Amino acid sequence: MSHREVLTALSGLLMGMLVAILSSTVVSTSLPRIVSDLNGSQTSYTWVITATLLATTVSTPLWGKFSDLTNRKVLLQVALVLFVLASVAAGFSQNTATLITFRVFQGLGAGGLTALVQVVMSDIISPRERGRYMGYLGAVMSVGTIGGPLLGGVLTDSIGWRWNFFVGVPVGVAALIVIQRTLHLPPKPKKAVVVDYWGAGLIAGGVSLLLVWVSLGGKQFDWNSTTSWLMGVGAAVLLALAVVVEFRSKEPIIPLTLFKNRTFTFAVVASLSVGVAMFGTSVFLGQYMQLARGQSPTMAGILTLPMVLGLLISSMVAGALISKYGKWKPYMIVGSILLAAGLFLMSTIEYDTNFAIVSVFMAMMGLGIGMVMQNLVLVVQNSVDVSVVGAASSSVAFFRSLGGTIGVSVMGAVLGTKVSGYITDGLTDAGVDPSALGSGGSTSIPDLSTVPGPIRTVIESAYGQGVADVFLIAAPLAVITIVFVCLLPNVELGTKTGIQRAAASGDGAGATAGAGAAGAGAGAAASDDASAVEKGVAATAGLAPSVSSAPATTTDGASTPAPTSPVDHGGDDETVVDPADTDTDTGSHTDPKTAPHSAPHSAPAAAGRRHHSHATTGTGTIDTIIATGAAEVAGHPVSDDELAESPVFSSLVEEKDVAADR
Repeated sequence: MSHREVLTALSGLLMGMLVAILSSTVVSTSLPRIVSDLNGSQTSYTWVITATLLATTVSTPLWGKFSDLTNRKVLLQVALVLFVLASVAAGFSQNTATLITFRVFQGLGAGGLTALVQVVMSDIISPRERGRYMGYLGAVMSVGTIGGPLLGGVLTDSIGWRWNFFVGVPVGVAALIVIQRTLHLPPKPKKAVVVDYWGAGLIAGGVSLLLVWVSLGGKQFDWNSTTSWLMGVGAAVLLALAVVVEFRSKEPIIPLTLFKNRTFTFAVVASLSVGVAMFGTSVFLGQYMQLARGQSPTMAGILTLPMVLGLLISSMVAGALISKYGKWKPYMIVGSILLAAGLFLMSTIEYDTNFAIVSVFMAMMGLGIGMVMQNLVLVVQNSVDVSVVGAASSSVAFFRSLGGTIGVSVMGAVLGTKVSGYITDGLTDAGVDPSALGSGGSTSIPDLSTVPGPIRTVIESAYGQGVADVFLIAAPLAVITIVFVCLLPNVELGTKTGIQRAAASGDGAGATAGAGAAGAGAGAAASDDASAVEKGVAATAGLAPSVSSAPATTTDGASTPAPTSPVDHGGDDETVVDPADTDTDTGSHTDPKTAPHSAPHSAPAAAGRRHHSHATTGTGTIDTIIATGAAEVAGHPVSDDELAESPVFSSLVEEKDVAADR
């Protein structure tokens, strides 16, 4: 695909990702009015947010695994349709129970979009080029995460809270149309699909119970209570059983063998802390702006723009530099350091800190997250086998969301405790009874517009200090990100798309289509930019035994004719000598990028077969060897197993695999 074609298809993917992110963030500033209009309780307030986060987090690895087993484009469209329908239904809700139910379905659709957009990008864009496109994706995610609350506040104040749900519908429909018309993926080969139902159920149940426990603990029930112990132990048991089932499953939802890959393991750990920073800052910055600075919901969103701009700029600039120079690790290290520094500096703010200084700290956090977040997915996709790229990509997103959800819940509990203590101490020092704030005392959130000036100052100071304490808790997690980013193996980015990798490895319809085309005589006309290995595999399907006039060197140094194969071009028979065979006088093959060397290989002569030796290890040599190897196997497509069984070519199989991986 050309750059323009990629951008056209990518526009549909980015629109889908935007509405998925907005579904989780757009209601945050309008929830008080939504719950009030629907006559909901505090429990309903909590579940409107928790339901979507829970469904998104739990479903992400399931969508990713299904994308490895079946048609990714269809799955992406199913997720979009599910999201759009659930959004419309949520907007027409007449009570909180209905709203929560449709928020669950919104979360399921959002989980599919979160997982599948990045997987489809790996299909159509090579890792080397994917950096700049990941920058676009990171910019969209950051704008959706930080800008969602601003949009929600504006919509609620102007045309009503129901438009928080309707606003994403036109974008979702447009994304569906664009994807249908511009995204063209080869079909998956037909095979029996084995679904790990037990693993899916145990993972969903265990993670759901864990998230409900950490989200409601300390609010709906005490941490040291029977309910809390039952939920905590139950989550641990379910997740332990999930690990056992995943080890035994033929097609595990989260392949545990991925953790043998250092890049994947280190990226997962780093993504946990990035999730805490990303989700936590969007939640607690809003509280800081409204409760410590006394701003309206709309202004609170506007005042977080420095962080949004930092995310936008760094994700796009770093992505473009990665694609241009092929180096990713320096930018990720710098980004993780900026994130840690920004969090530490945010832990020093107070309710009256100069806003210019706060803006600089927010911008540093934004720059850091933009350099790290999407590039973690990029390096994982670059390092895992193409057959599990869906599961690997979605697993990184899953652990990022899991870390963010748990981190926000824990930090929220800490914030509540800290603020309560600060308010009580401040009022006591001022000679005011804390009960003067109302029946809730220091544990409730008063309406600041109705509070006398001195008491309002105490409350704003308490929230300023409390939010600073929360950032101080998150800062050590960012240090963990620095450590594990530094430990990531500095693997060179590949230059093949996921479709090309699948074709080269024989996994997927791409390989089948290539072999069929070669059988019709198209093998010799492979495109110039295809890899030598892919051309060689394609050529073998239509080759028959014959002998070329081009000499090849025998093991004893004599020159003998080397075998080539006739290729049918519209019925005219002609002998085609492999273009990689540049030295027809000696039979050696010279790769212009590598120094030639001799690597003779011999086999017993039988049934007219000759001894061959080939110089150099360039991809041109591999192309020639695989193509001429068709003469040894009676003209049918040559597989790696057949090459491995042949004494002539067995020593070259490993070299071919290495070249294919690169």
